Amino acid sequence: MKYAITGSTGKFGLAAVNTLLENVAASDVVALARNEEKAKKLLPAGVEIRPGSYEDVDQLASSLKDVDRLLFVSSQPGGKIPRLQQHQNVITAAQKANVKFIAYTSFPQADQSNAPLAQDHKETEKIITATGIKHAFLRNNWYVENEMSVIDAGNQDEAFVYSAADGYAGWALERFYAEAAAKVLISDDPKDIYEFAGASHTYAELAEAVKEATGNNFEVRSLSDAEYSQGLQDSGLDKATADMITSFQTLIRDGNLDENTSDLPDVLGHALPSLTDSVKEVLAKKAK
Repeated sequence: MKYAITGSTGKFGLAAVNTLLENVAASDVVALARNEEKAKKLLPAGVEIRPGSYEDVDQLASSLKDVDRLLFVSSQPGGKIPRLQQHQNVITAAQKANVKFIAYTSFPQADQSNAPLAQDHKETEKIITATGIKHAFLRNNWYVENEMSVIDAGNQDEAFVYSAADGYAGWALERFYAEAAAKVLISDDPKDIYEFAGASHTYAELAEAVKEATGNNFEVRSLSDAEYSQGLQDSGLDKATADMITSFQTLIRDGNLDENTSDLPDVLGHALPSLTDSVKEVLAKKAK
């Protein structure tokens, strides 16, 4: 069985590769990377590195030759080629190469969500389904690492600000999502859909976790979206970037990341750490 992982030099891809290597031989692992030289420096010895730009269908199809199972890590929006077109390229290449299974990193409840961030994922899921290729949609909730700005602020005993009100997010460390993705990839009988998330918490609860992790008693302020965006602009961000970051708060307030699911710990085979312990881990990593 040959396994391939796209985006193998990113944090998610690297973590997934390392988990895969704990379960299968390195000779059975193919790492797809835009920058092959970077991949050679980062990836463990024995892993075959192949070109993996999402912009070149023929190159991707060649790189996926003899691959049975593919972990397709979704691309980031904002590239010179629209993300959905990039995703279509990967799927077309997988079809050409006769890939038998695709595990795709998606968005929470993508088929039902109206959040702008969900739309490319919703369409990608439809495209994969239409191919008839066996698949698993890995609908990842929010990473704890996504909140480094407020975690850092609390760590420096500065105000912790947010505008998501009492909205919930299922924060978990990125490495757990990646580990679970690799385990689904090698699973004998994977489900079609996994709603991966940690326990749901509000920003007020995240602030308490940061206080517990740091021992600081900083101010916590709940703002309106307009106030939150203005604060980001006052810190030096342009309005477009500030509004985009604010939109993440809005989608949480609107309930897009509020889930009650045990899929993540079930696949991992162990409980997730508390939010406080997760905050401690990301702060320890940053301090290194």
